[in-house]
Amino acid sequence: MNTVYYETIDKLEKMGVNPDYVQGWAGGFLGNPEREEQRLTEAYSAGYEDGQNKTTDSAADWKEN
Repeated sequence: MNTVYYETIDKLEKMGVNPDYVQGWAGGFLGNPEREEQRLTEAYSAGYEDGQNKTTDSAADWKEN
C-alpha cells in the first residue's frame, strides 16, 4: 500500500477530525463497500466521498476540537 493512505490518516487524526469521517475516508479510499444504512452518519458519508475522490476537502468541516 502506498504512503498516501497512512500519511492522510495520520494527518486527519492529528487535526482532530471526527472518527466517523476518518473511517469513512479510509473505506472510500480503499474501495470498501459503504456502511449499512442504519449506521451511516453525515461525517462518515462525507469522509467516504472524499476518500473515493482521494481528497480531504471537507475534513476541516468535521474537526471536533
